[in-house]
Amino acid sequence: MERFMSHQHLARDSRFRRADNRNQLMRSLPDDVSEIVRVFEKIAPKIFARIEGTTLEGVYRELGPGFQFLIASGGRQSKDGGRTPMQLKTQLHGIFVGEMQAMEAAGRTLYDFPDAPWEFKMNMARQTWDEARHVQIFEKLLDHVGAEVGEFPESTFLFETSCNDDPVLRVTGVNRCLEGLACDAFRSLMEYGQQVDDMKLTQALDFVLADEITHVRFGSEWSREFTKDDPERAKRAKEFQSETEQSFAFGGREIAREDRIEAGFTEEELDEIERIDAKFPKRETLLQAAEILRDRHLARERGEELGEYRGEA
Repeated sequence: MERFMSHQHLARDSRFRRADNRNQLMRSLPDDVSEIVRVFEKIAPKIFARIEGTTLEGVYRELGPGFQFLIASGGRQSKDGGRTPMQLKTQLHGIFVGEMQAMEAAGRTLYDFPDAPWEFKMNMARQTWDEARHVQIFEKLLDHVGAEVGEFPESTFLFETSCNDDPVLRVTGVNRCLEGLACDAFRSLMEYGQQVDDMKLTQALDFVLADEITHVRFGSEWSREFTKDDPERAKRAKEFQSETEQSFAFGGREIAREDRIEAGFTEEELDEIERIDAKFPKRETLLQAAEILRDRHLARERGEELGEYRGEA
């Protein structure tokens, strides 16, 4: 078997379609509506090529190249935390493939570091089993909301970003950063499930969240253990955590502070994550840009000729 396997070698059956990893774009966008509109109109053909032939093609034709911002937020009508059916399907599908990649990452960690302490290997084996169960849970939740496995493209950005060849960076990226992000997402989804009285969704997420907190705690404990006598390595782990957080940062994200504190984060670390998020476009900015992109896309579909967007006169 191959150690430190590339994300390109992750096996998938014929139901899946892989999308190019382009999350880095968010790191370069300013908090400026006009500039976001110009950037997304320029790359619109590439966005369409990524989702052509999937369910998202119809969404693109309806909402334009900024559709992901409208789906991810639920639109302006959902500022209270509500979700449209399409948003819920895409989010659950994204979590489903994320759980698959988390299972693969934990399994790879167990195999990639044969000289690691026995207790570490046991923790990673436990996590691999947990993630396998999570994959089954989210497969059933997809059916619960009327979605199908493979209905939306899969990005391997999660696996690619976090699977480092140093065990301390591996648990920092996978367990602390990405499992921490999962805690934020699951807490938000649980609140939504309670709002709409969907107890199947709420209870399933409650069970999974308990595991995720444990996985983050694995990362917190082992990152300290691996660096306790090595200040330079500890510094590198902190820098890598910041780099990974920036890769997945999104303006307006709500951090599940109590869950993360329980899992070993400090208040100072959570404040730093919020400062990182603040560097990126705000939710309101992305929504405004997405609505402009939608209106201009529909105008072109009607045959209207439009020049470069220059903002409001």
